[in-house]
Amino acid sequence: MKFKPAVFLSLSAIAFLMACNNQGEKKEQATNPIIGTWQLVSGATITKGHTQAYPKEKDQQMIKVINETHFAFLNHVMNAAKDSSNKFDAGGGRYTLKGDQYTEHLDYYKDKAWEGKPFTFTVTFNGDTLVQKGIEKVEGTGIDRVIIEKYLKVK
Repeated sequence: MKFKPAVFLSLSAIAFLMACNNQGEKKEQATNPIIGTWQLVSGATITKGHTQAYPKEKDQQMIKVINETHFAFLNHVMNAAKDSSNKFDAGGGRYTLKGDQYTEHLDYYKDKAWEGKPFTFTVTFNGDTLVQKGIEKVEGTGIDRVIIEKYLKVK
């Protein structure tokens, strides 16, 4: 089969644009280390000096997925009952990251009292580990605590 110069140039241009697009995605991830999928390794809440570690259940898993503009978290017990008693939690929304200040704007959550609230954390990165520490305070619910979570980047 003989290629015409116009076909060859078109295919070359498409390949070049696709390569540039992939490089742009890789550059975005390199400049914004929070982008990715993160699995919760450990967490703790501190309320009035009392610390409670989580996850409480051995087979509980939580991931947080963060792209360029939004985050979402999914949390459930792996071997829970198949009926409605399965323990599942999820939420998400927009976020901002300025230096080490990461603010989640919770746009979606099962408890409407939490929706529309910003939660600001200080984040640190050490290789594939993300640690976030901040205050969860929701007026009218009695929630006012320090939260510390450690995540490992999913590969």
